[in-house]
Amino acid sequence: MIPTSSDMSTTDDSAGKLPKSNFLGGLAWESIRSGTIASLIMMPFGLLFRMLDLRIGHYGKKLIEVMFGELPLALFRTLVLSEHFIIGWLSTAPLLLLLIHFGQRLSIWIIGTLYGVAYYVAINSLFLPWCFDELTPWQLGIHAVYPSLIVHLVFGLSIVWTSRRFVEEIQRAK
Repeated sequence: MIPTSSDMSTTDDSAGKLPKSNFLGGLAWESIRSGTIASLIMMPFGLLFRMLDLRIGHYGKKLIEVMFGELPLALFRTLVLSEHFIIGWLSTAPLLLLLIHFGQRLSIWIIGTLYGVAYYVAINSLFLPWCFDELTPWQLGIHAVYPSLIVHLVFGLSIVWTSRRFVEEIQRAK
């Protein structure tokens, strides 16, 4: 059974906190729900940047090529799309935890913005170029930086918007 938001509002009387299984199940479900929405919301921005012949989605394609080699185009595109959603789901959980932990002390919009920027800088502009022995986007120029940075900002802010109810319910139950 998939945990609902109402499952999150029940507390364990002995501890005064959410049962871990409910919390983890709810976190997983919200990561998939909000991560899917954010992954979809990112796509028009990526398509626009691609139409403008700007660098976007560079490492997603490279990772699939490294893992599977040369593939028929339809299968390649299917794997890239699947990877896009899986990475979105996995990238959502840390932001949800930050929102739950810091969201009552700091604006959730600032948290989402900082997460989008930090994710882009740490993963897309430093870690992945290092893994693939490539120049960083910063070394390639601003035209290689801003498309992906904007998409990551959209991702972080989308998660903030779509997960507000979940985050608020968890915070109330704490």
